[in-house]
Amino acid sequence: MTTTTATGIAPAWATAQFGLALHDSDTDTDSRWRVTDLVRPGLRRNPRRAHLLVSTVLGKHVPTDPARVRAAADALADRVVTVLGGDASAAVVLGFAETATGLGHAVAARMGAACYLHSTRRRTPGVPVLGGFEEGHSHATSHLLQPTSPDLFTGDAPLVLVDDEISTGATAVDAIRALHRIAARDRYVIASLVDMSEPHHRAAIDVAAAELGVRIDHVALAAGRTELPDGLTDRVTALAPPVLNPAGDPAGDTVVVPVGWPADLPDGGRYGILDADADAFTAAVAAATDTLVPHLDPARPVIVIGHEELMYLPLRIAEHLADAGFAVRYQTTTRSPAYVHDDPGYPLRRGFEFHAPEPDPDARRYLYNATWPGPGPDAQLLIVIDTPADTAELRSPGGLLDVLTAASHDVVVAVVPATDHHALTAARNRP
Repeated sequence: MTTTTATGIAPAWATAQFGLALHDSDTDTDSRWRVTDLVRPGLRRNPRRAHLLVSTVLGKHVPTDPARVRAAADALADRVVTVLGGDASAAVVLGFAETATGLGHAVAARMGAACYLHSTRRRTPGVPVLGGFEEGHSHATSHLLQPTSPDLFTGDAPLVLVDDEISTGATAVDAIRALHRIAARDRYVIASLVDMSEPHHRAAIDVAAAELGVRIDHVALAAGRTELPDGLTDRVTALAPPVLNPAGDPAGDTVVVPVGWPADLPDGGRYGILDADADAFTAAVAAATDTLVPHLDPARPVIVIGHEELMYLPLRIAEHLADAGFAVRYQTTTRSPAYVHDDPGYPLRRGFEFHAPEPDPDARRYLYNATWPGPGPDAQLLIVIDTPADTAELRSPGGLLDVLTAASHDVVVAVVPATDHHALTAARNRP
């Protein structure tokens, strides 16, 4: 095994202070993708799981070049296609909320998969739920499935489950068991950017496959191992709360820009999006980007920030801005609290905590880093939300816009009309 450090390079802060270390697999021979390049060790004050693998290619916690996000997703999709062969285009791809909703969509797009659906934690009154499953170690555990029709999900085509990381595979197996009860099929593929499972975890997946009478393949860009020292959880949960919401002077400015979106086109995979929707989606993203460009300063870099599960649409906007000549990075907000510490060897150097903009009065939301990774003019922030998040809480004291402008950030807010489940269902049922 190789550690995250090399001769002459100081270990990451979480490794040096707590012994949390990541190791590459000796049997993983793809030199382009290595665990120690794809993730960095992070911490969270969570008694269920005190460590966090912070991805360098996902665009969640760290502002990331959209081209790197796309390259990783494409490479993962290509590995799925290699496993499925001619069945790839017929597959249904399921992305796990909230972290892998954009990754799953990108994988499905590269595959040309028949349908992409992501699980959701947004409970929308009146929207039917096909089923769901639980994620034990996550900060928010419930996953709901809300396709416009069960027909999008049922059938005997392979189901590809996409997540950013596999630590034990238990969540994926629990999901497969739940989904198999909804719509039994013969074949599943678990796809992740990194696979940190141990041999006994993989053996448990094989046992589950035998019990269900199915084939379960698993692919990843890189495999490795997480070294968890004894007492890590107690030491991390005993840390003083991190200092969040940095302040600056003067306060930044905010511009809100309504962005059009076709009513009969999904804005992502929450209700299911079809391969047949791909061209219309690309055209709608281009039109949305054209609406936003006049509100951005081309002399300043842009950090495009998605809202929780709304990851793929902001990624596509970031790609279009890059094509238009902007210097761009991409990331999203999250429900998950993580430990912030300002050290060059730690991936979570700065953090913001704010009221949930969606109706969830007791909940908090988070954004990490949100800084340009190099010299030059201060970055402008382009936040992409949908209409359920365009609320008084978004603008209130302690809301997202308040904490960002208080840190001297100039913010452009793109508000996209959220897909209406019932309208989309009706459009799909028209003769």
